[in-house]
Amino acid sequence: MRRSVRVLGIPLLLATLAALVVASVLFGTRPVPLDEIWPSFTAGAQEIWNALINLRMPQVPKDTDVDGIVWDLRVPRTLLGLTAGLAIGAAGAITQGHTRNPIADPGMLGVNAGAACAVVGGIYLLGITSPIAFMFFGLVGAIIASTVVFGLSSLSGSSPLTLVLAGTGLTAMLTAITSAIVLVDTNSLDQWRFWSVGSTAGRGIDVFWASLPFIGVGLVLALASGFFLNVLSLGDDMTKALGSRVVLIRALGVLTITLLIGAATAACGPIVFLGLVVPHIARAIVGADYRWIIPYSALLGGILLVGCDILGRVVARPGEVQVGVMLALVGAPFLIVMVRRQRLGTV
Repeated sequence: MRRSVRVLGIPLLLATLAALVVASVLFGTRPVPLDEIWPSFTAGAQEIWNALINLRMPQVPKDTDVDGIVWDLRVPRTLLGLTAGLAIGAAGAITQGHTRNPIADPGMLGVNAGAACAVVGGIYLLGITSPIAFMFFGLVGAIIASTVVFGLSSLSGSSPLTLVLAGTGLTAMLTAITSAIVLVDTNSLDQWRFWSVGSTAGRGIDVFWASLPFIGVGLVLALASGFFLNVLSLGDDMTKALGSRVVLIRALGVLTITLLIGAATAACGPIVFLGLVVPHIARAIVGADYRWIIPYSALLGGILLVGCDILGRVVARPGEVQVGVMLALVGAPFLIVMVRRQRLGTV
């Protein structure tokens, strides 16, 4: 019975995600009649499809204000929200699998703190202001932080406990450095506040293309790691007895989390709550098999992030609630309900 639910759930989630992607393009902070925005969207989509078939660069028409709204504002943020949601959802499942901790999220490994510290350092020392610069510095900071965490953990055998302790210690140190900079420099504080709230707004298509290779490679590694996480769930000693190399598996896991969370955080800012809640939803549906938990977590992450982004745009017109805030408002009650119903499975 559960296998049939697993198999049927994938196309259902894909259809839901596709519907939300279309809705994200059609609805925004500025109300535009559907009979104006739909022709612009379909014409541009047809041009992109024809360009892909003929192996040429697409020339999407931007002759009107509606074309600019669709293709310069809504499409980039929709694509970025989609890829970031997939990345954060998958990374959350992998983090809980490697740490064997049901309340772990990717931020526990220092990736978010490393990205934030690097962005603030870039603002303070070099005066960076553009989203693509935030993307670069955030990714570099995430990579350095995760490398340090894994290196410190490896000194003590790379166990789940040492991985969490190293990440927690480094996060505290990097957070202190970030706080010190933003407290003494007003410009850094103003720039950092906008980035740190977690948002897909204000990012161009260049940010999406810059993050896509890292997220794409990370998702491939994530889908391939389900079997090894199932083995790790038996315990390190049993994993070694079965002939698997625990340190290598954990190194690949940290690399995967870094690629996914590093790119998503650098592009959108820290959206950590998503990585905590979606693995529990996936586990309640498919059970304890990480070969199913990871793809379900990725798709659920994309659905929640895109859905909350749409909701944040329409509930506060003509302004908007940033997606990081909206995710906490929507996700926290859901997580509380799951706890009360004792639906949070072990990892």
